[in-house]
Amino acid sequence: MAKTKQAGGRPREQRVDTSIASAVREVIGESGYGGLTVDAVAARAGVSKAAIYRRFSSKQEMTFAVLLHDLGEESPADTGSLRGDLVALSEQIAAQVAGSGADTLSGLLADVRADPDLRTRFASTFLAIERTIITTVVDRAIERGEVMHRPDPAVLQALILGPLYAWLIVLDEDSARVPPLIELIATMIADALTKDLLP
Repeated sequence: MAKTKQAGGRPREQRVDTSIASAVREVIGESGYGGLTVDAVAARAGVSKAAIYRRFSSKQEMTFAVLLHDLGEESPADTGSLRGDLVALSEQIAAQVAGSGADTLSGLLADVRADPDLRTRFASTFLAIERTIITTVVDRAIERGEVMHRPDPAVLQALILGPLYAWLIVLDEDSARVPPLIELIATMIADALTKDLLP
């Protein structure tokens, strides 16, 4: 999954990417997010720290790319309807969040919030990519004639992420109950978009 920082030079080795991703999950599984370090991942993966830093600028970026999504994240397939696309996108996000664990994501987000430079980098990379995906979903709906105008992508991002993060991280509720929540989220957002209620 890790493919963030490639910028020329030798081709990336998939074996190294896979080893790093596996090591991140193993270290977190054994020691939690607090025990996750680049040194520990390098030792577990059998790679140098330089190999990790060629891919990621920080422990936080490495964790986010492995557990949530990297810079190659793509839009879900076109389902043929706005609501269907919103369900597919919400399912994609929910699966990533649920698979990461509440404690890990709480620690990761706290790190990002505490460091202005890190927060800026995350906003310009991972969050920007997610907003691009959301924009793609809305543009499809505009082309179908379901939606008249494209609202602020940040508002849509908040409407999708808010309930999912609240349920899975803040409230730490049962992930098995996410599907009906996703259906509700998609229905409410689709209704707001088709009625042109969003800024």
